Amino acid sequence: MDSKQIPNKLFFKIGEVCEITDTQPYVLRYWESEFPALAPAKNSSGQRIYRRKDIETVLRIKQLLYEEGFTIAGAKKRLEAEMGGRGTTPSTMASLPDTVVTNVEITAASPDPGVGTRAVLLEVRDHLRGILTLLDKGDRKGN
Repeated sequence: MDSKQIPNKLFFKIGEVCEITDTQPYVLRYWESEFPALAPAKNSSGQRIYRRKDIETVLRIKQLLYEEGFTIAGAKKRLEAEMGGRGTTPSTMASLPDTVVTNVEITAASPDPGVGTRAVLLEVRDHLRGILTLLDKGDRKGN
């Protein structure tokens, strides 16, 4: 897999995921349509928000397709087998608020030394919006 480090954040925008995984946005969008395990939520402004698990899934898909020579269908079957059909999706993520809130507290409590307070607060705000989006999706499915 790619040796690039995934930053310690809760959510990533599509441009960040492209940079981390060295993949084009149209490729990520196509893979989302082909691989059910890759299902980023969308924030209130409609932007895709990816989690660390999504980035790891992208890297695994990339490895299956480009390094191991699988077809899309073969990579889909292999990925499903590896995940055992138990992957966390945005709808199941809403049922885990304690985990999400804990991660936000860790991120907010330990900012990088060179980052200003405003930047940290903006990042926390983005994380909270993402959490609200996930919770809102869970509420709509429950009704």
